[in-house]
Amino acid sequence: MRRFANSDVQSVFKAYPPALRMKLMALRELVFDTAARTEGVGRLTETLKWGQPSYLTEETGSGTTVRIDRLKSADGYAVYFHCQSGLIGQFRELYPETFHYEGKRAILFAAGDRVPAGELRHCLALAFTHHSRKKKPKS
Repeated sequence: MRRFANSDVQSVFKAYPPALRMKLMALRELVFDTAARTEGVGRLTETLKWGQPSYLTEETGSGTTVRIDRLKSADGYAVYFHCQSGLIGQFRELYPETFHYEGKRAILFAAGDRVPAGELRHCLALAFTHHSRKKKPKS
């Protein structure tokens, strides 16, 4: 398990109910692992934005922020993306039946859901390379 560099983020994880904490910790590992395996992303910065664990590509500026958190109104959790990035629209086209979506900003998981790791890893990689892909000239 990856150590926390930010004590505020660690406190947020400690405050989650144990079963949900395990799910979110596994999701956190997937986030870091995806960034490490995705060319051009670099080291992620883990911080809090709006009180939610957030993952930024500050080192390279290659992508948009990804946030994870429990759902406020239900028993589950989510991966949040910038609502104006268009990423959720891309994910819906790629994986129309794989995920449950919330508007233009989130992929939702119920507490008992199996996380489709390969597909979610692809979505995370697209988010972490969002800016660098937009900058590339089209051939």
